This record gives sequence, C-alpha cells and structure tokens, in this order.
Amino acid sequence: MTSRRAFLSRIGSAGSLVAAGLTTDGLAVMARAAEQSRGRSAAELAADEDFWREIQLGFTLDRTVINLNNGGVCPSPRVVHEAFKRYLDHANQAPVFNMWQEQEPNLERVRQGLADDAGCDAEELAITRNASEALQIAQLGIDLKPGDEVVTTTQDYGRMLDTWEQRVRRDGITLTKVSFPVPPPSLADLTERLERALTPRTKVLHFCHMTNLTGQIFPVADICKIARKRGIQTIVDGAHAFGHFPFALRDLGCDYYGTSLHKLLLAPIGTGFLYVRRDRIADLWPLTPASASRAGDIRKFEEIGTHPAANHNAIAEARVYHQTIGGDRKIARLRYLRDRWMRRLADHPNARILTSFDPSQSGAIGNIATPGLDVVQLVAHLYAKHRIIVTPIKHPEFEGMRVTPNVYTTLEEVDAFAAAMQRLLDKGLPATA
Repeated sequence: MTSRRAFLSRIGSAGSLVAAGLTTDGLAVMARAAEQSRGRSAAELAADEDFWREIQLGFTLDRTVINLNNGGVCPSPRVVHEAFKRYLDHANQAPVFNMWQEQEPNLERVRQGLADDAGCDAEELAITRNASEALQIAQLGIDLKPGDEVVTTTQDYGRMLDTWEQRVRRDGITLTKVSFPVPPPSLADLTERLERALTPRTKVLHFCHMTNLTGQIFPVADICKIARKRGIQTIVDGAHAFGHFPFALRDLGCDYYGTSLHKLLLAPIGTGFLYVRRDRIADLWPLTPASASRAGDIRKFEEIGTHPAANHNAIAEARVYHQTIGGDRKIARLRYLRDRWMRRLADHPNARILTSFDPSQSGAIGNIATPGLDVVQLVAHLYAKHRIIVTPIKHPEFEGMRVTPNVYTTLEEVDAFAAAMQRLLDKGLPATA
C-alpha cells in the first residue's frame, strides 16, 4: 500500500491544497488507483476495471439509478463534497470573519492552481459561478455598435444565443448563425464554414470548444488564428471541455474562454471560470460594475456581492482528484465507455449516431437519433422502466438522445443502457409509454 507521504509527494505541490481535506478512506482509494496507474498507458488503463473500480469507490452514489446525464452537472467525489461541507461549516461559525477574512483570501491559491491547469496566467483568470456567467461577461462586456456583426453557430448553447439576441434588440447589432451537419465530415469543414461566414463587419466570433448537443469538438486554434488575422475577437464556450480532455489555453489563441467546473472537473455545483487575454481585460466591461480603479484587474469580473467561498475553495480538492486520475487517462476511459454503447447501437437500422467516433472530434458525450421514436417519450420510458437518466435533445435541425458516462460509470451500467435501447429499437415503445 502506498504511504500517505509518498502519495502526496507523487501528486506534487497541489497536494498541499488538499492534504487536510482527504479522508482516510478517500486517501486510500486514491492511493490505490495512483499505484495501479504507474508505468501503464492511458489506452491500457481505459479497459482495466480494477483500476476504475478504485475511482468509482471515491463517489457516494445511488446505484439503483444509472446516471448517464453527466453533461449538465456532475456529482463530486466524496473528498470534494466533504471539503465543501467542511468549508461551509467553518464559514457558518462566524461568516463575517471566517468567510471573508480566512476563506476568501484562499481563493488566490485556487486561481493560481486553475491557471496552471488551464495553461494561462493567473492574472487572466476570474472565478465565476458557471460557464453562462463567464461567457455573458464577455458577450455583454464587449463594446459593439449598431451594424457590428457577431458570428456564431446554430448549435451554440441556448442561453448564449439568447444573450446575443438581446444585444440585437437592444444595441442593433447583427447576428449570423452558421449551421453544420451532425456529425460534420471533418474538423476542416467546421473551420471552413465559420471562415466563409466572416465579413468586414464581423467583430466577434463566438463558438463552442465542445457542443452540449452532440459533444462535437471544434478546432479552436485553427479558427482563432483566422479570426485574429482579421482583427476579430473570439469567445470560446468551453463549458463541456475543461476537465474533459487535456488542452492549454495558451495554445488555443482565443480572447475569452468560459467554462463550468461542476461538469467533468467534478468541482462543487456553482463553480466556473472566465479567461480573458491580458490585453483585453481593461476594455471589457464587467457584468456587475466595479470601481474604475480595477479596470485592468481580472478580479473586477468577480464583484458580485456577498457569496459563499466554500464552493470556490473546494475546487482545490477537485483539481487534485482530477490530477491523480490524470487527464489522458480520464479521456481515454470516457471514450472507451462511450464507444462501448455507441458501437453496439451504431449499425441498428432504426438508429443513427450523431456523434463522430473520431477522437479528435468527440469525448464522453454521444448522441443517438431514433427516427420513429419520440425522443422525449423514449427518455421518460428509460427512466420509468429502467431508472436510466439520459437527456432528450430537440434542436430545430435534428433530434436525438444525449448520453454521457462519467469516471464513476460501470460497464454494467453502460451495457444495461445499450441492452434497453436495443429492445426499444427492435420493438418500439410500449403502448403505455
């Protein structure tokens, strides 16, 4: 068994952020998993059920329910949730001091850690409550005048499209939405579609790193390079990407990037961050007004009034949990689980897979269309009959079911979903469904 000291030494400086928060059981589980991963490739570990069983034991779940909707929000591992509760309890003892004088200053350690993970400077990263808040800071904070054009896609997140539509009504800007097939034939096709939509009036290009509908990954660096040459600002919606698969913001070349941390990073609900390129900070208006003296300070985007510090401080534990698994190992496992059900159903005559099998274009999220079966009724039946949670997607251009496993998902659960779907695709929904 790996000793506590050796384990914390292996996970590096991040361990100092969480050492006090690891329970004995949590530490033992994490240490066993770390020991098993030594010297083994991510692909090899993806199919090692003994390794992932140790990870699964790190969660407190209701195994009578099969949760395959990890796209919206995810449960935190036990060590993260316990730390979150501990911070809440501590703050509640004397919030005016414990929360403001002790916990709030610790946010700077969280900021630095996230910046290290994300591949940016800490002075370019603001802690937010979710991706929507982060992205709306950028969307509403950029100066635009009537006639200025924003280019986005028809498959960007609904709340973000609503935000741009409000600017159309309020400020007289023009909004252009680019459509693309699901799945697209290639990453180059996505780049070309967005490039063709750009005009001399385009001021902002807003698109997803990974869509919430089918899990489509975009070639962010290629697209941002094109926009930068034309003097167009780029906003990237990374709600589903950070903690999902490895990347560095410095390599993407975007001006703004917003993400949620309560998705695949497994941080407490109500956590996210906004990245703003340093030379854009001063000119970007905060969503909630801040003092003019803070115009160039990334923290001006965090001025939201009194709010709990526990959510944000517990991000530290989520980072360590993620690092101990390893980003390469996590995405290999997530694709392994997704492929297990998608390949089983891909050739069924009554189904169509809307997510690419190409690992450069997809991760954990998969979407299956079921022509002839109402997707809302199908999702309701899966829960009522099999206690399987999935997500219906009804988009003007397509319909399907979004399925998203997590590191705690077992093969038995994935197979139970695939088997249920095969029966439904063969026989249809029961008359009472």
